[in-house]
This record gives sequence, structure tokens and C-alpha cells, in this order.
Amino acid sequence: MSPVHAPRRSRFAGRELSFGRLALSVAVVVALGLGATAAAVVPTLPPTVTGADAAHRWFAPYYDVTLESGDELSRSTMDAAPGGLVLAFVVAASDDDCTPTWGRTYTLDDAAQRFQLDRRVERMHREGRPLAVSFGGALNTELASACTTVDALATAYGTVLDRYGIDTVDLDIERDALDDAAATTRRAAAIALLQKQRSAEGRALRVWLTLPVAPDGLTPQGSAQVSSMLDGGVEVAGVNAMTMDFNADDRTASTSALAISALNATARQITDLWGAHGRALPPGGAWALLGATPMIGQSDIEREVFTLDDARALAAFASAQGVARMSMWSLNRDRTCGSNYPLVHRVSPLCSGIDQAGVSFAGILADGHTGTPSGEPVTPHDGPVVPDDATTSPFPLWTSQSFYSAGVFVVWRGSVYVSKWWNEDGPQPDDPSLDAAASAWTYVGPVLSSDRPFTLPQLPEGTYPEWSATALYNQGDRVMYDGSGYEARWWSRGQRPDRSVLDHDYSPWKLLDGS
Repeated sequence: MSPVHAPRRSRFAGRELSFGRLALSVAVVVALGLGATAAAVVPTLPPTVTGADAAHRWFAPYYDVTLESGDELSRSTMDAAPGGLVLAFVVAASDDDCTPTWGRTYTLDDAAQRFQLDRRVERMHREGRPLAVSFGGALNTELASACTTVDALATAYGTVLDRYGIDTVDLDIERDALDDAAATTRRAAAIALLQKQRSAEGRALRVWLTLPVAPDGLTPQGSAQVSSMLDGGVEVAGVNAMTMDFNADDRTASTSALAISALNATARQITDLWGAHGRALPPGGAWALLGATPMIGQSDIEREVFTLDDARALAAFASAQGVARMSMWSLNRDRTCGSNYPLVHRVSPLCSGIDQAGVSFAGILADGHTGTPSGEPVTPHDGPVVPDDATTSPFPLWTSQSFYSAGVFVVWRGSVYVSKWWNEDGPQPDDPSLDAAASAWTYVGPVLSSDRPFTLPQLPEGTYPEWSATALYNQGDRVMYDGSGYEARWWSRGQRPDRSVLDHDYSPWKLLDGS
């Protein structure tokens, strides 16, 4: 998220409606009727705007999918947070490569294996939680800049949306992408094309623009992005204001006050933009097209800290105005930093930088936003259960006779679990009598019909000597066992190397990756 220098420029700053002045104005109108009838014309105040209705008010924090893998997944808050998720960020593989990736480093297939992303997304769908995918962000190259044609860009976007079954897209446009005119035009055309194609198939595509704001609203570049979408025929579901990193001249204002100022200004701009393009506002007015995303805790601007009290103030304002969407950057950061991280004023992707005292920002900001982007409830469903089969399972089947280290994945009754600590001969992973804290296992998601069978890396025959139960092995010795290579971690005799696949702690062997 990029810093934005934003001095207050509104010539109406600090002015409020005075009912005394209003009454005086009415009296003057009556007194100066200039022969009019006694029925004086009284000024009409603007109608009350209710904002989005309850069904369309939704909460979904951003979640950086590239930060959790292996045993980190056993401690992930992705599945426990309220509301839905905005999965971040899909970008181009390089400046001139139109391939969609997660954070430029991981292909979609990589993410399925390393982060179990496909499985976790399917779990959320089955649990009825709203999901969106965010394209862009502050770093790397947005697909609209790397893809040189509208068709290629639409295909890249569509590949991601189809893979994860997503019908809500978040276009996070920041920094250089704001000024890339060619990419801006291409993006609008590609999104309009996708909406047209999906509409013909009876599918919806809701499009949110996430843009930087100042205390006086959208920057000129941000307004231009909205105009480009409207000019291109895109049905824009809303504008999500990045209420963060203001770097404002007013250093006495709280971050929530700056955010509220930005939202008020952005609501006025949305009204003007929709009117200028001949678009009708929804019944709830501009607030039904508005979202807010604060950066929780320590922001990129050292003096700007979004506290729990700021979250409460912003949540109360959003509920009162009927703001359609609430998000935050990010779910990964929604925790107190550990004691080994002393530089809390330096932004961490894994903690907020403030003492949260066991309170979550997500819990506060989600208050009053329990709907969905479509306004329709999503019914949880079980989905198909893939039978356990050792020959097709994506991970070894769980058994009470094995030893498991932290971070080991297993399959049990059609579901995938990851171990939280070393364990053996314990309760089954799906034991309903144990709460989440007491179980040695964390549920990751269902086994998918598209899963590939679990295999170990293979080496050419004769690469190393075959393991022998009677031989003495010292640290560094290498052997072959069932076609896989292993290296001795310490002295051993008679201990099968393949135990190390599940038990990384006490096996004297480690599996070689095959390279």
C-alpha cells in the first residue's frame, strides 16, 4: 500500500450545518416574498441516505496467500476470521509476461501445492463464505500492464476467476499503474468483455476498484480510473477507498478521523462521477457503492497508527452510513507482534505492531457487515467426499501407528489435515470431542477430485547404494530406498529411511528432493 501525501484542500473544511443560520435563512425568504402568497417556499433538505441494505453489507479482509505454508498453515487465521476474504495479490509473471501469478513468484499450480490454496478456497466455498481475488497491489506488475491485448488480459483474469470459482474481482490500482494510460484503457475493455461473456452465460461478475485516497477523497488519478471503467461500459459494484498512509498535514487528527473525512469526500465524488456518466445511483446512494480498507496497527507512515479505538470509530461510522464493504490490510497482520520483534514501528506483514490484548481488528470491523457482495445468502454445503485411497490420495492416509512431525499433511475420511506438533497414537484428526486448541491436527480442506496422487521424489537406479537393515550408517551417508534418496542425519542401524517422510524430528534420515 503506497503512501499518499494529502493536505486538506477543501475550502469547506471545518464548516458545519448551523440550524440557527438555516432558520434565519427561512425567515428572510418569507419576509422578502415580494408579494408572494402567505405560503412561503421552505428550502428542502436532501433526503436521508440509508446506504447499502443489510444483505449487501459485507466484510472481507485482505489475505496474502504467499505467507503461510507447511506447519504455518496449522496456525493460520484464514479459516477462523469473520466474513469472507480478499485473496491477494495476483500479478504478472514479469513486466512482459501475461501469465497470472501470486506475488510474481508462484504460479497458480505452485500455490495449490505450496499453500494448499485450491483446497482452502474450496473449503470456504463449502462453508458459504464470500471470496474475492485482488489483482494488482503496490508491488510488481499488474496484468493490464504486462498483457498487450484486451483478449489476452481478459483470458488472464478469467483463468484466475474460473480456477477459484470467483464472481467478485478487486482491482487494486496503485503507484505507476495509476498513470499507465494504455493499461487503464485495456483493463476497462477486458473487464467489460468478461462481464459481457459471463452475463451471456448467466453468471455475474462484480467489480470493485480499490484506490488510494486523501482526506479530501480520491486523487485525480483515482477518479480517472473510475471514469475509465464507466466509460468502458463496466458495471462497477463499488469503489474501495484505501483509508491509510495519508501522510496528512494535520498531525493532530486520528487515523479514523482522516479515514472518515476521506469516505465522506469519496461518497460525494462517486455521486458526481456516476452523474457525469449518466449512471443512476442505487437506492442506497453513493454509500452503497463505497468500501473502506484501513491498514491496521502500524502503517507505512510511522506517526500514523490505526488503533483498536480507531477501528471501533470507523466501524460505527460505516454502520451508520451504510458503507457497503469493509476490508482491512491485512488478516495476516491481525495479531500482536511476538516479543522477539522489538521494532514494532517497522511494518511487519505478520503482525500489527500494537498490543491488541487478545482483540482482533477483524472482529471489530466486521460488526454490522454480515452480508455478501451479491446480497444473496450463500448456503453452506458439504460437497462430494472423495473416498480414502492410498493409491490416489494427495497425502499419506492417517494411521494411529505412525509418528507425525509438525507440518506433516495427512488424509482422513476425505479431508486433509496438517499436524500442529509431533504426535503419535493420538485421537483421529476429525475427533469431534476435541476443540481446535486440544487437537494435534488442523483441518485444511477437502480432498479434491483434481488432486494428484502422493509420490516421493525418485532418483535413477544406482544413484546411491541400497539401504541395508544390517549396515551401520554415519552422518552424511546416502542411500536409496524404494527408488528415493535419503541422507543420514546421525549414526544409525536398522531404522528404515522412509519413516522420515512423516517424522522429521526423530528419524535419523532425511528425504532428498531428487534434484
